[in-house]
Amino acid sequence: MPTELKPVQIPMSQRIRERIVKTKTRYHANDNIAQFIEPGELDELLSEVEAKLREVLKSLVIDTDSDHNTQDTGRRVAKMFINEVFKGRYVPMPAVTEFPNASHLNELMIIGPITVRSACSHHLCPIMGKVWIGVMPNEHSNLIGLSKYARIAEWIMSRPQIQEEAVVQLADTLQEKMQPDGLAVVMEADHFCMHWRGVKDVDAKMINSVMHGSFLKDPNLRREFLSLIKR
Repeated sequence: MPTELKPVQIPMSQRIRERIVKTKTRYHANDNIAQFIEPGELDELLSEVEAKLREVLKSLVIDTDSDHNTQDTGRRVAKMFINEVFKGRYVPMPAVTEFPNASHLNELMIIGPITVRSACSHHLCPIMGKVWIGVMPNEHSNLIGLSKYARIAEWIMSRPQIQEEAVVQLADTLQEKMQPDGLAVVMEADHFCMHWRGVKDVDAKMINSVMHGSFLKDPNLRREFLSLIKR
């Protein structure tokens, strides 16, 4: 009697990737792919990543069978990547409470410093820093709750990133949500790919900014924003 063949299980990562490729959507390290992940699939993806990380540890000649410190490292790191440090790739943008500018506010608003954590997409080393956001609303702008700035920043930063692109993503997202006359984002961060490896310079930081609208056109407004965040 012929042996019944078991169906080949397609890895979850391949199934998700095929959905993305079918729509010709980009899926770089700092892109969000939540729309292509169905309920319950992240748990299966986590188990797949855990298995691959166990193989990485074996290739590093680490005895995970007898070493009690690394027996569960594959699982712990997989959970850290998917549920924490790279979470911004796999979940939708957090719900954002928006309300009209009923008081016709048109004065400079500054939010920050917001503590942000990310990971360098070149070496997967931590990026730890702070973000300041400047908003110049108009009477037609949508305003958002104060805590939502931090939630959106965390969602964007929780991906493998380079700082230059992360700041642009944050500025573009807030600009689309609020439609203000002007928007400014400044980020200052420590990069452990410099502190921990390579040149091992523990004092080096990176500061960059993105200016939209009136912050770009009005040097006095830009100067006011930059002078206030220095305080």
